Amino acid sequence: MIDSLLPLLPFIFIAPPLFYGLASLYCGRRFFLAADSGGTFHPPVSIIKPVKGEDCESYDNFASFCRQDYPVYQIIFAVAAADDPAVPVIRRLMNEFPAVDLELVVDGRIYGPNYKVSNLINAYPKAKHDIIIICDSDIRVRSHYLREITKHFMDEKVGLVSSLYRSPRVQNAATAIEAMGFTAEMISNVVVALHLEGLTFALGASMAVRRRALEKIGGFRALVDYLADDYHLGNMIHRAGFKLVLSAYFVESIMQRESLCSVLSRQLRWARTIRASRSAGYFASGITQPAPAVMLALVASGFSAPGWYAVLILVIVRLFCATIFSRAYVKDNIFPRFLWLLPLRDLLASTIWMLSFLGDRVVWRSRAFVVMPGGKIRDIGAAY
Repeated sequence: MIDSLLPLLPFIFIAPPLFYGLASLYCGRRFFLAADSGGTFHPPVSIIKPVKGEDCESYDNFASFCRQDYPVYQIIFAVAAADDPAVPVIRRLMNEFPAVDLELVVDGRIYGPNYKVSNLINAYPKAKHDIIIICDSDIRVRSHYLREITKHFMDEKVGLVSSLYRSPRVQNAATAIEAMGFTAEMISNVVVALHLEGLTFALGASMAVRRRALEKIGGFRALVDYLADDYHLGNMIHRAGFKLVLSAYFVESIMQRESLCSVLSRQLRWARTIRASRSAGYFASGITQPAPAVMLALVASGFSAPGWYAVLILVIVRLFCATIFSRAYVKDNIFPRFLWLLPLRDLLASTIWMLSFLGDRVVWRSRAFVVMPGGKIRDIGAAY
């Protein structure tokens, strides 16, 4: 009996990532086809952009928010120091877009280990409107961004709207590896989670929040001890009884040329933060990863024909699912151009997943932190 099951072992090992990939296609199709492109509710908006230093193409990123086809909106740039390299860029914007309500807040007060959230706390008193958008400094948007995001607030039960993000322009193989992680892993995971349990967290590239929902959880101060402030903002608002919405509108993360080491360091930071914040789901995600399944299938078969057949099936399905997400859903054109890098990306993703359990130290903007259970962090000094 046992001997008769041995040839099936490789196929048993590939089953979880195989079926998860197909399930993600189904969930992606349901989500993107059901997306509503209409909407006439356009309330006034305050956009807060916490900034530290210059990113790749900072001026163009910031300027895209100044070119919104939207009735009433305000943009607040928050920096901690007057000599921040981004300040001249912001002042240039203020000169070139006099019709846009732009404000620069320079305030170095620190309230906890998450310095980005400290910037948000310092900028918040300047926000004039009841819909507040928090958007990363490396994000670029199209002119209808605000119209697509705010329409969901017509429903008074909605407390937060989160946006998916993509990187359609990559500078080298290292940044392609990170960008394909958005396309072939992050977005598919989010749409599956949305289908199975609903949205209980937020994605930090772009988050729009209703003021009364934010104040009900204690404002931005409630987030200052967490590294994954986006996850916890969404989760706290969800637990406060508000509805979270995932917008089908993609914002674009503009990447600069980076080394593979810096990309992997950031990936490890994200992994350890997610593990601490969402431990059960993160642990379970290991069985859906293709690379371990490939290795187990080959070892279980003694590298015989059934093992290679199982691997071939999994690889074909994986490449197919990633290409459909890239071309039909995300539309970032990462695949098929960088499809040859996907097996390496999957191997690195599995390695990062395993390494995330072997420590709790992360590096963020040249500072070292310890990630504690629950996702809170402790600053342990400059990283060397």
